[in-house]
Amino acid sequence: MWKVAMSEEVGKAVRSVLERVKQAAARRPKTLPAVPPRLVAVSKTKPPEMIVEAYRQGQRNFGENYVNELVDKASDPAILESCPEIKWHFIGHLQKNNVNKLLGVPNLFLVETIDSAKLADKVNSSWQRLRGGSSQRLKVMVQVNTSGEQSKHGLPPEDTVTTVQHIVAQCSALHFSGLMTIGRYGYDLTLGPNPDFQMLLSRRQEVCDSLKLPMEEVELSMGMSTDFEHAIEVGATNVRVGSIIFGNREYPNSALNTPNPSPLPSPAPSPEKTSKTVSEEAAKKMHHLTVSEH
Repeated sequence: MWKVAMSEEVGKAVRSVLERVKQAAARRPKTLPAVPPRLVAVSKTKPPEMIVEAYRQGQRNFGENYVNELVDKASDPAILESCPEIKWHFIGHLQKNNVNKLLGVPNLFLVETIDSAKLADKVNSSWQRLRGGSSQRLKVMVQVNTSGEQSKHGLPPEDTVTTVQHIVAQCSALHFSGLMTIGRYGYDLTLGPNPDFQMLLSRRQEVCDSLKLPMEEVELSMGMSTDFEHAIEVGATNVRVGSIIFGNREYPNSALNTPNPSPLPSPAPSPEKTSKTVSEEAAKKMHHLTVSEH
């Protein structure tokens, strides 16, 4: 249940995370594009009141994993009235039969999980039809399965350039904004830089070289509650943070949050998971870790 006391907690958490984002950005090597990182507050399973409170603290970008939940929240009267400049990110696996429903969401800002040329084509044609004569393009990211885990969605890394090329050349209603990954969960940063983040960096380099795109115009969405500072230090421009802002999630037994209410569903539908499996000690270590881009 939402409690009035939670209002202060959400406010403090948002301010704390924004400060940590700022500090992590200051530790980035000067060789990286000077793009201010964007904080996406992942609000899945959380009530509209929490979103409104975070918005009051200046937070504008919010992420949801399930189409039905995003549709419900985006049309909630309290959010419509109190959050006119909200920007919704869809960060879950997108099935073709849910594309039209997703694209009807008011204030949809970015779809981060395009994982095939066929899905891009479907989103492109649906956006053209829904927007009619509007010239506004929909921002999308290409999701890459950098860890190679079967439980993760996303393109094989070797398909990244061809898929981005297809979007740029064939999907006139879409604006290619960057690359996104979930990565292997619980990586121990004492072993060195996260290889999934390094993989996404290298794929961005290939995309920019092949398609002659400026590096600063190709974003990287990587990093969650347990590792967002490290992700920013190595080049993330978009981090998805949920549990340290809104608290651990509850998965009610309802159709809204299917498939599986367990903390670690399979296949994993969520780029933002509970942070229970990474220890506080590991979090402290990654806070002090500074790495270069390569």
